[in-house]
Amino acid sequence: MDILTLLINTLMPFWYLIPIFIILPIIKTAWFKGIFGEFMVNILLNNFLPKEDYHLLKHITLPTEDGGTTQIDHIVVSRFGIFVVETKNMKGWIYGKANQKQWTQKIFKYSGKFQNPLHQNYKHLKTLESALNISQDMLFSVIVFIGDSQFKTKMPDNVTYARGSIDYIKSKQKQLFSEVQVLSIIENIENGRLERSFKTNREHVAHIKEIVKAKENTKECAKCGAEMKIRVVKKGENAGNKFWGCSNFPKCRSMANV
Repeated sequence: MDILTLLINTLMPFWYLIPIFIILPIIKTAWFKGIFGEFMVNILLNNFLPKEDYHLLKHITLPTEDGGTTQIDHIVVSRFGIFVVETKNMKGWIYGKANQKQWTQKIFKYSGKFQNPLHQNYKHLKTLESALNISQDMLFSVIVFIGDSQFKTKMPDNVTYARGSIDYIKSKQKQLFSEVQVLSIIENIENGRLERSFKTNREHVAHIKEIVKAKENTKECAKCGAEMKIRVVKKGENAGNKFWGCSNFPKCRSMANV
């Protein structure tokens, strides 16, 4: 009996473990966590918002004025406004302020930065504002955190956990659109969205990579969250050397090495 045959015979009783070893690495990826988070929010919005008042659109890719694209997880259209929902499937402690470019995630000794989802969702709102030709007062940003996460800083009302997003959406009771306008908005979004396809997704990913590359030379102030700028020492023994200086100077005098 050769080695290959022996190996097959040995592993055959445990064939059911093979799919598990294949699936486990996929489950741990950021891609899967994002998909799963959106799936959970989709169930939430579908089951807890009355369908006669709220109309759910999902996975919307729209062209932007700069020639790129933007992807929106969920859009809820109602007489009470248009709610643009951004999903974050994360765990750990979450630190952040509305005006900071980056927020912090802490899991035990691990600490990492991620883009402020309010800023991320702002582009979605501006794209819809332009595409639909409506006032920004009729658009509401909603950030939903899915997963075992805990806010360690006070968050705005529109940054919340799963069920809290339903409460926030339902809290808006002032009628902004008629039923006819609601149907027209839905039609305009559906007509303006790009076709859901591999090509659309690939082009969007390429656009995001370009944005990330353009931001590689930027830095956020650790003290106040403002943008850091590269400056040059003008006097002293270090004259001519470059350093990161806070753009809020002289209110903030934070510095960092280049």
